[in-house]
Amino acid sequence: MSKPTSIRECMRRNPITISKDAPLVQAVERLVEFKLTGLTVIDENGKPCGKLTELDCIKAVLNAIYNDGNPDATPVAMAMEHDFDTCRPEESIVEVAQRMIDTRQRRNAVVDDQGRLVGQVSSSNILWALLEHSRANV
Repeated sequence: MSKPTSIRECMRRNPITISKDAPLVQAVERLVEFKLTGLTVIDENGKPCGKLTELDCIKAVLNAIYNDGNPDATPVAMAMEHDFDTCRPEESIVEVAQRMIDTRQRRNAVVDDQGRLVGQVSSSNILWALLEHSRANV
């Protein structure tokens, strides 16, 4: 087996995403159904515009409940984080891993030269690639 060195070799292609205009409840259902800790949020052009984590959802649902709101009527855009990292498929696993450590962001949207989503890489994907790389050296 060859040593994984680029994000392309460890990213998840066709990641599960959610539209910024979707109801928050739909995002929660996806997180639970697919046992995910977060989703890449996409805009009307299919480009990443944020991320949504389990904790973001908990906070938004609690806010809705305690403010006499309706979690069913809360759009993802109101709960998502706008500060998110992206990377490119050709980037080094080590560079992206270091950025994840520095920013404490566990997932990156993987985008092409036009900013379109082509995948997602998580800290678990990076950890697998680093272990595979170290095993290939033994």
